[in-house]
Amino acid sequence: MAQLRLDYEKFVAQETVILVLGPEDAKAFAGYWQKNDLPFVGLPDPTHSVLKKIWAGSQPVQIGRMPAQVTIDKSGQVRFIHYGHDAADIPTNVEILEVLQMLNQEKYANTPK
Repeated sequence: MAQLRLDYEKFVAQETVILVLGPEDAKAFAGYWQKNDLPFVGLPDPTHSVLKKIWAGSQPVQIGRMPAQVTIDKSGQVRFIHYGHDAADIPTNVEILEVLQMLNQEKYANTPK
């Protein structure tokens, strides 16, 4: 999550809202957010109820500590998924920002002139 903070303004410039789901309870999650001064939204999901709704109808995901990055467009469609194989297996900010830039280019290409 800390890597997302480094380029937070670039994500905002791509019209992106960062939402981090975590398996911790609310108290632990809030403590982590305060300690690390994270500028984006964190949502504790210890029962995985939100995670299960996001994955409904898609391929199964191992619920737990493995990271996953998901990009959902403004219409609610999943456009990019990266499932981590271990805790360090996460895409770089550059990779995620490239996906966002591509999505924004699609949006503007489909806008009537």
